[in-house]
Amino acid sequence: MKKQTAGRDNLGEFAPQFAAINDDVLFGEVWAKEAELSAHDRSMITISALISGGNFEQLPAHLKIGQQNGITKTEISAMITHLAFYVGWPKAWSAFNLAKEIWQ
Repeated sequence: MKKQTAGRDNLGEFAPQFAAINDDVLFGEVWAKEAELSAHDRSMITISALISGGNFEQLPAHLKIGQQNGITKTEISAMITHLAFYVGWPKAWSAFNLAKEIWQ
């Protein structure tokens, strides 16, 4: 897995502890444990959680990561459609508009 530096790049000076936890713990340790969950499955879970919570600011970056981790256009479309019934139609619309930009 590629070393994550987004925390330090974006928040390193403002919130160095949060940046270190983001890069070293979340992405460096949790995401690196592919024996438990593949990167593909972690991306599916993370994207679902972001959509469910309405956290659309972080969604484009994770959609790109998900695509790099092998999520297909068919899978993302099916996942968002399924989520629409549980988290709300407007959230699904918002997610689809972002996903279309990644899987064009």
